[in-house]
Amino acid sequence: MIIAVFPGQGSQSPGFLTPWLERDGAAERLAEYSEWAGVDLVAAGTEWDADTIRDTKVAQPLIVAASLLSWNALGSREHVAGVAGHSVGEFAAAVAAGILTEEDALRLVGLRGRAMAEAAAAAETGMSAVLGGDEASVVSRLEELDLTPANYNGGGQIVAAGALGALQQLAAEPVQGTRVIPLQVAGAFHTRYMAPAVEALRDAAAQVATAAPAVRIWTNRDGSAVESGAAYRDLLVEQVASPVRWDLCMASFAETGVAGIVELSPAGTLVGLAKRALRGVPAVAVKTPDDLASADALLNGAQS
Repeated sequence: MIIAVFPGQGSQSPGFLTPWLERDGAAERLAEYSEWAGVDLVAAGTEWDADTIRDTKVAQPLIVAASLLSWNALGSREHVAGVAGHSVGEFAAAVAAGILTEEDALRLVGLRGRAMAEAAAAAETGMSAVLGGDEASVVSRLEELDLTPANYNGGGQIVAAGALGALQQLAAEPVQGTRVIPLQVAGAFHTRYMAPAVEALRDAAAQVATAAPAVRIWTNRDGSAVESGAAYRDLLVEQVASPVRWDLCMASFAETGVAGIVELSPAGTLVGLAKRALRGVPAVAVKTPDDLASADALLNGAQS
């Protein structure tokens, strides 16, 4: 089984979409994405500076748009037997699985980004990656500081989220054997601080039609496969304020007998995690169009 995974973060350096827009039809497709998301994604992906494209209301639709551009450029998508997304990447995964249309996904992601940016502005919060250490000890320490383990990324990585003062204390007094790295994000995503964004997204998502998934799709909630399009849509809403259990997703991939992983643009993060948690499983990160041949070779090779 070859799985396609869709990132919720990545190396969105200024101009990173430029090579994708050189492909036939990509500029027109991105213009449509821009209209649906309410963000000029063409300018964001080709002209805007790093600080501007890190803005939550820009970054989220930009990530999903990049994933969909690269997904549509794959020549062997029919060989993908399962999909999953990390955080906002779950919207691109929903499109790949046939649960949502591209238009509905981009409209919801645009709203999600704006709502989460507004929620983040209400309090001084942030996120920090905690690398290494004993998981139970890390989680216990976060509880002491009233921080939330927002992302269980596997491979010895947990992302802590909450008040900036508490994150600073965590960095000053880290758990033995860990490193704490502050992340360049606007707030404490996937925590209780995002509850207002959940309500905003729920109302909009309720109006969106869904279809049953055409391929297996796993949820960040607990790593389980979801068989109902409507249920997956509801999980997309709730995950805004609940932890991302990517560790459980990777455990499910292993149990299913994953034979390879293709990560769509802006790629690299999830392949890096897989190299530690799914050792020996071949993986391709589709960062630019130059990587499409390797991705197609992996997909085609699994069928031979």
